Amino acid sequence: MTDTSARPDAGTTGHALPGSTTGSTVPDRPSLEGLETKWDGVWSERQDYAFDRDTTRDQVFSVDTPPPTASGSLHIGHVFGYSQADMIVRYQRMRGKNCFYPLGWDDNGLPTERRVQNYYGVRCDPSLPYDPDFTPPQEGGDNKSSKAANQLPISRRNFIELCEKLTEIDEKSFEEVFRTLGLSVDWDYSYQTIDSRSRAVSQQAFLENLQAGQAYQAEAPTMWDVTYRTAVAQAEQEDRDRDGAYHRIGFTRTDGSGEKVFIETTRPELLPACVSLVAHPDDERYQHLFGTTVTSPLFGVELPVNPHPLAQADKGAGIAMICTFGDSTDVIWWRELDLPTRSVIGRDGRFVADAPWITTEEGAARYTELAGLTVFSAQKRVVEMLTETGDLVGEPKKISHPVKFYENGDKPLEYVTSRQWYLANGGRDHTEDGLRSRLIERGRELTWHPAHMESRYRNWVEGLTGDWLISRQRFFGVPFPIWYAVNEHGETDYEQVLTPPVQSLPIDPTIDVPDGFEESQRDQPGGFTADPDILDTWATSSLTPQLAGGWGHDEDLFAKVYPMDLRPQGHDIIRTWLFSTIVRSHLQQDSLPWTHASINGWILDPDRKKMSKSKGNVVTPIGLLQQHGSDGVRYWAGSARQGVDTAFDEGQMKIGRRLAIKILNASKFALGFGPAPADPAGRLAADPSAVTEPLDRALLARLAEVVEQSTVAFDDMDYARSLNVVEPFFWMFCDDYIELVKERAHGQAGEQAAASARAALAIALEVLLRLFAPVIVFATEEVWSWWREGSVHTQPWPEAAPLREASGGAEPALLESLAQAVIAVRRIKSDAKVSQKTPILQVTLVAPEAATAHLEAARSDLEALGRIEGLTVTGGDVEAVTAEDVELGEPPVKQPRNAG
Repeated sequence: MTDTSARPDAGTTGHALPGSTTGSTVPDRPSLEGLETKWDGVWSERQDYAFDRDTTRDQVFSVDTPPPTASGSLHIGHVFGYSQADMIVRYQRMRGKNCFYPLGWDDNGLPTERRVQNYYGVRCDPSLPYDPDFTPPQEGGDNKSSKAANQLPISRRNFIELCEKLTEIDEKSFEEVFRTLGLSVDWDYSYQTIDSRSRAVSQQAFLENLQAGQAYQAEAPTMWDVTYRTAVAQAEQEDRDRDGAYHRIGFTRTDGSGEKVFIETTRPELLPACVSLVAHPDDERYQHLFGTTVTSPLFGVELPVNPHPLAQADKGAGIAMICTFGDSTDVIWWRELDLPTRSVIGRDGRFVADAPWITTEEGAARYTELAGLTVFSAQKRVVEMLTETGDLVGEPKKISHPVKFYENGDKPLEYVTSRQWYLANGGRDHTEDGLRSRLIERGRELTWHPAHMESRYRNWVEGLTGDWLISRQRFFGVPFPIWYAVNEHGETDYEQVLTPPVQSLPIDPTIDVPDGFEESQRDQPGGFTADPDILDTWATSSLTPQLAGGWGHDEDLFAKVYPMDLRPQGHDIIRTWLFSTIVRSHLQQDSLPWTHASINGWILDPDRKKMSKSKGNVVTPIGLLQQHGSDGVRYWAGSARQGVDTAFDEGQMKIGRRLAIKILNASKFALGFGPAPADPAGRLAADPSAVTEPLDRALLARLAEVVEQSTVAFDDMDYARSLNVVEPFFWMFCDDYIELVKERAHGQAGEQAAASARAALAIALEVLLRLFAPVIVFATEEVWSWWREGSVHTQPWPEAAPLREASGGAEPALLESLAQAVIAVRRIKSDAKVSQKTPILQVTLVAPEAATAHLEAARSDLEALGRIEGLTVTGGDVEAVTAEDVELGEPPVKQPRNAG
């Protein structure tokens, strides 16, 4: 077998390719090194991936590419998902589509703020004035959490300027990685989720939602992260198991009987926030209590006992205390039973100073001890008090239970009553033909890859408990484009919302002034005040089809790319990014944002855990790209099935690198036999009429099948299935076919037989390069440049019909039969531990009856491969070709190496 391996230090000198029309040369020692930089420069200069504005919608394949969070560094999960999306795009481009493939940067949001705080040693204080000459106290922090007390407070404007500065640095490094990876994006259509255009689009969409009644403001219990002091939407929450304990606590009936009513709770610190006890209406143990009252221990507040079907008779004592607010069930009970609000936890996570509903002197004194304490410290003190008074029965029963956390947070979420903005998303509309039902139907209209991911979307929508909370108490983001009137008493009138004209967007209400007012009237009686909050980052990211497509400022472009064809993304953000984008497009355009969704899985570490920055187990990609080459890393990504979590596997990357090297060296070897006759019709790389030998025709017949199967797979956006079809054929082409025909291709069997081999080699090689091109982007482009015009990535995808015509009706099975015979012949010599160049004086190959004709048809190629002088082919009752009656000749004498 011919050695076609590459040396890492291979040189770049070469020889002109016979028959080449490009003037290129084939390197003597092809190498992967430097191909990424070389071809990225060429592609950029030639604008190979530029979107052509002179187009119609039916000619376009548009992609809503995930904008990565420009904060810190990329990790291997980015490389994994973005490579897979790029494979789909490259295929569509080769199918003749005008690809609109932009890439944005998700700049705003909490991760950026956190990184800026640690990187520059600052924190935002909106009360401070802007300092135009501000210089941060440090640059290059370790990006780990640091205490706010050690961070320099600066104005909001100064803080935002630092956010913009750092994200620009991060974006440049991200782009370098993506270029090295070979993403075929059109960089001229890049955008930021915080730039002026994105702010204008986000603000315009919000104002339209507000006018349509889809956006509204409400004072309500809100899940709150006490560390970041911001509201958290349902989609940003996650359950984490935490240790806790059930505390059995006695309430006293107020009818004078002295009867105790015992509840069991994991939140004893919320006793001062208790507003009722509740039990199931059918629970006979407590039916006599409904309509009566009890007194809370420690604080002496009189509380009603109410029935409600959500109470669980088999949980704890079967009767529970309702506090405002311990969990989502408390919120439901509070709303449906019309109970009072007695919040004790403030936005800082500490107990508030006053609880005016506690009127007893003893109860008020006890609450004073809790004021200012954290939740943890308050719980400890309340348990001590209950123990002292005897209201705690027995020892707390330790448990482990799920507790809600913000996905980026370190402390459990708390319910805080606050005024927030909401956007309708079906969470409160359960009617048969309401918004929730229509959004579920949108999920059915979407084509999912893989199909079962639709159920994850549907389950999320069906499980929503409220509308989308879109306001955040942060700084770096898109401001709500509204002000409120301030009445003559200096009070904010939240019912009188002031909005700007669309043509003035984007605006910052903390800087800009509403029409009809002057800056001097800001925060003054009879004037106005700005809404201080920003839009949730998902409220901007959910508009990526509109942001990238030009909605609101380039309607010609928007009409040509929207609705988009593809949304590629991970399965973990179906509930956030995918769902929220469908919500926005349904409300804004009354359509799906795209027709297809390609869902990739997670990357798992060796312990089968998801790789993520928060877990600290991520691998950064640049070292892997340098070590294994971008083609090697892309191969690993392209081998993974859609929607399936995939182990981080450098072994697969090594296989991919070997494949890329093999493409270089096998191509050089195959192109070294001399020129092939040109195809007069220009459909194939060589004249198909020159392909006359049975083996060559069988090769093209089998290649036609490979093209068909690969095309079907890629039409279904299944890059892994395509690779699984093409790669085995390629290795057979290298290891068996080239070896079988190389003597003939050199002219050993006459000119006609040589022309047939050379034509088949050229045709097969060119088709293989195009089949591999979406995945192995650099090696295929390099080989293409040796002997063909332009870029392999802008060539048409191969078709099966010309190959089948060239095969002349040959049976593809001939290849499999020959492959078995090759194995049998090689095994003869390997078992004898002699060189493969050793002649075989006599051998009988026993083959399945159907295969004997195949071996006879390619007898001369088989004899040349095995150096067989006497070959007998016979049929037999065997499953595969076997060798009998073997007689070996003398092994060739090894020639000494040339010392020079």
